[in-house]
Amino acid sequence: MGIHIIKMPDIGEGIAEVELVAWHVKVGDTVAEDQPLADVMTDKATVEIPSPVVGRVAALGGEVGQVMAVGGELIRLEVEGEGNVKPGADAPPAKAPAAGQAGQAADAQAAKMPAGQAPDAQAAKTPAAQAPEARTAKTPQASPARASDASRPAARQPGEKPLASPAVRKRAWDLGIELRYVRGSGPAGRVLHEDLDAYLQGQGGSGQARGGAAYAERNDEENVPVIGLRRKIAQKMAESKRRIPHFSYVEEIDVTELEDLRVQLNQKWGESRGKLTLLPLLARAMVVALRDFPQINARYDDEAGVVTRYGAVHIGIATQSDGGLMVPVMRHAEARDLWSMAAEIGRLAQAVRAGSAGRDELSGSTITITSLGPLGGIVTTPVINHPEVGIVGVNRIVERPAIRNGAVVARKLMNLSSSFDHRVVDGMDAARFIQAVRALLEQPALLFVE
Repeated sequence: MGIHIIKMPDIGEGIAEVELVAWHVKVGDTVAEDQPLADVMTDKATVEIPSPVVGRVAALGGEVGQVMAVGGELIRLEVEGEGNVKPGADAPPAKAPAAGQAGQAADAQAAKMPAGQAPDAQAAKTPAAQAPEARTAKTPQASPARASDASRPAARQPGEKPLASPAVRKRAWDLGIELRYVRGSGPAGRVLHEDLDAYLQGQGGSGQARGGAAYAERNDEENVPVIGLRRKIAQKMAESKRRIPHFSYVEEIDVTELEDLRVQLNQKWGESRGKLTLLPLLARAMVVALRDFPQINARYDDEAGVVTRYGAVHIGIATQSDGGLMVPVMRHAEARDLWSMAAEIGRLAQAVRAGSAGRDELSGSTITITSLGPLGGIVTTPVINHPEVGIVGVNRIVERPAIRNGAVVARKLMNLSSSFDHRVVDGMDAARFIQAVRALLEQPALLFVE
């Protein structure tokens, strides 16, 4: 038997380091050729690292959340034959520093516990769920001496309702306990009477009858490591706000005629060409308006002091995924009709939510659209997608009374909340650009006049 070391590959684009975001194997596993070993994240996308050989996992080279250098040791495999390591060099790689060395000794001891003895058995099932040892000095893990698992928040998805019998629900109501905070031990996570008892015990028996209009006290805490996509989002947003002096401009737009047009187009062409949302119409308006404002369809390299203006309109579409906000790119919007835009926006959104979007699909935008859909609020202050110089934010459509030709009528109104890089885009130009978009959306026939 020999040892085969797999090093962190060079994934191109001059990237010197990546973040390890998931392991697909553990020590002792047998892996096949081309089997996925780990996922790593660059500034633009998540990349899967496969195994080039057949072997057995001898040691892992890092913890989830650890930033690793390209060329560093990723994993060691025991293989048939000599492997690629010289005799005497097959010792396991050095581990990352244990968590809490800069903090309390109890936290350091908890970080060194084997996965099977982790305080939270659910988190110990997958390596990706464990907090990275090298990154927990700033966010110490809870000490094992804290409240029992029964007093900690239930491991449910946001919005998921707890399962419980009517009798358990009645008793919880009388005790002033909110069931969503109780960890269920029954089938499918069902909350039992024993779970209520354990919850009260973990809270020191502080639950009071609802006759006193009181809820049970909560003393639980949860440390959530900022790793993977969430870390990239945090870094990107901090960089954008730190480097770009934002200027925001909000304008109200009457989209009554635009919505009527969209409904008519969907009635006539929806079955054969696909349904249209507001976004393709807004993208078309931006394409037309940017012809007169090329300084907004641009990227600013502030280190080199160069603004690059683009003839092509590559529109970033801010998209929410389970992991966080990502911005896939609809390329060459200037060459697409409404249905082509709608299909591409749908395809990109699906790829992002499925985690299959590639690096090329997540880079190269020249201006971005962001929308919260029906949650869009009245006004937002969107953060520019650095190094772009402009972003257009869509707020929700509301029907309100308006005066038209001296009469009060119901109109569909929507705000556009947009931000611009004030270093290279003057306030007057930003306002004129949004007014041009407004004119196109309020008179949608102009979208198709060349």
